[in-house]
Amino acid sequence: MSMSSVSSKSRLRTLDMVYISLFSALMMIGANITSFLPFMVVGGVPITLQAFFAVLAGAFLGGRLGAISMGVYTLIGLAGAPVFARFHGGIGQILSPTFGFIIAFIFTAYITGKMVEKNRSVFRFVTAALIGTAVSYLFGTNWMYMAYKLWAQAPEAFSYKIAWAWMAVPLPKDIILAVFAGVFAHRMRKIVKTGK
Repeated sequence: MSMSSVSSKSRLRTLDMVYISLFSALMMIGANITSFLPFMVVGGVPITLQAFFAVLAGAFLGGRLGAISMGVYTLIGLAGAPVFARFHGGIGQILSPTFGFIIAFIFTAYITGKMVEKNRSVFRFVTAALIGTAVSYLFGTNWMYMAYKLWAQAPEAFSYKIAWAWMAVPLPKDIILAVFAGVFAHRMRKIVKTGK
């Protein structure tokens, strides 16, 4: 393989950059679309559409580009733009108990995307979306628990069970949206590939 072909594979095309920007922007919207409703926070966890857009990014863009789009979103937020949930941003968000979910979304997009790159059946897309959602829950919830135990001020009587009880509230919504994301991404990739 020549150096020029390696370089062309590693370089992002203009269309790739457009898609990365699009999904980064969708993530910003998904993080705050429910911020106008005060009851959309359970314990310390805001209920958002971020898991949905992370899964959709991976399923539609593939593992590499999906992860890059979520990484771009993360860097924009850490740079100070108020794009994280509840319009938060800045480097200090690393200490937030829910920052683990933001990191998890990069892995979510990557794993979801990698699972559908070779097998592109609708069943595979839905399965990948559900596994991607599970990854975000496992990583994010465990980070949150450790954060509350090690450096954040934990609510009274906080425990590992309570952390998962908080996550049980948005879980049905995220399962339904994961299935929808899998079906939608499968359909959209066929449309983009065939043009019909």
